Amino acid sequence: MSEESVIDTSDHPIIVEGLVNQFGTQVVHEDLSLTVNRGEIIGVVGGSGTGKSVLMRSIIGLQRPTAGQIEVFGQSITGADPDEDIGVRCRWGVLFQGGALFSTLTVGENVLVPLRKFFPDIENDLLNEIARYKVLLSGLPEEALNKYPSELSGGMKKRAGLARALALDPELLFLDEPTAGLDPIGAAAFDNLTKELQHTLGLTVFLITHDLDTLYAICDRVAVLADKQVIAVGTIPELLALDHPWIQEYFNGPRGRAALATKEK
Repeated sequence: MSEESVIDTSDHPIIVEGLVNQFGTQVVHEDLSLTVNRGEIIGVVGGSGTGKSVLMRSIIGLQRPTAGQIEVFGQSITGADPDEDIGVRCRWGVLFQGGALFSTLTVGENVLVPLRKFFPDIENDLLNEIARYKVLLSGLPEEALNKYPSELSGGMKKRAGLARALALDPELLFLDEPTAGLDPIGAAAFDNLTKELQHTLGLTVFLITHDLDTLYAICDRVAVLADKQVIAVGTIPELLALDHPWIQEYFNGPRGRAALATKEK
């Protein structure tokens, strides 16, 4: 990164430059760049196969890119081993699509997994109290602590996954399709919770979604993936001013118009 292109990482917790992700002959990302502002909820959208989840996995170090540079909190992620202690992994939390809970652990035990990894010396009584607090913070009742994932509804699994993502008091929260599969009431409740957590905890939220209601309701900016790159980043009105066919079809289609009408009520 040249001196002329240096970006203040204190204002931008995520900086992606020139990212290439290739699987065999399939190029998913080519020269993709994205800068995330501190304290914002940024929605990431794109058609199927555009690599939204691959981008997130690259940022958190689970996918090693073919080329490019990724910095999180000023620390290079590119090339780091997923198990390597690079000093920033405890500063983010991740809600994977579907919750990705450990099926043989209770909700409380799931929440304790990152705590035991990063803070192995904390006494059990304090660990259990932290788990209880995170479960309540996610909107689950206290009795959910001792339930197994198989005993939870789809919406409760997502909240349990969120409780685990919040276990380490992260500054950065990654959410992969958090409202997928939820009914409209449950999806709206999850959106409201995300916005409340952003304000209360001062979070920066990286949110992958197809849900237009979510984009209109809580996202400060939206990044659009198409043509193997981030082709545009901005507020929804700013995106609507662009003439890219996918953007126009997505935001001006029937569902986009319905989401806008709901927001304007």
